[in-house]
Amino acid sequence: MKIILNNRKEEFAEETISVTRMIELKKFSFRMRIIKINGSLIPKEKYDTTIIHEGDNVQMLYLMSGG
Repeated sequence: MKIILNNRKEEFAEETISVTRMIELKKFSFRMRIIKINGSLIPKEKYDTTIIHEGDNVQMLYLMSGG
């Protein structure tokens, strides 16, 4: 499966994957994050059930604080 992840082409062996699985495969460890698929915000409680498909545009933004 080929998708766009943070404006870069990515390829996964699976035909579809959940948001949770993508986070595991990419080893994204930041807890504070926002995920959008094709412009739609995905709530954290739906990461397990939201499926990423071929050609989807996925944006993962990390929330950071500081001063």
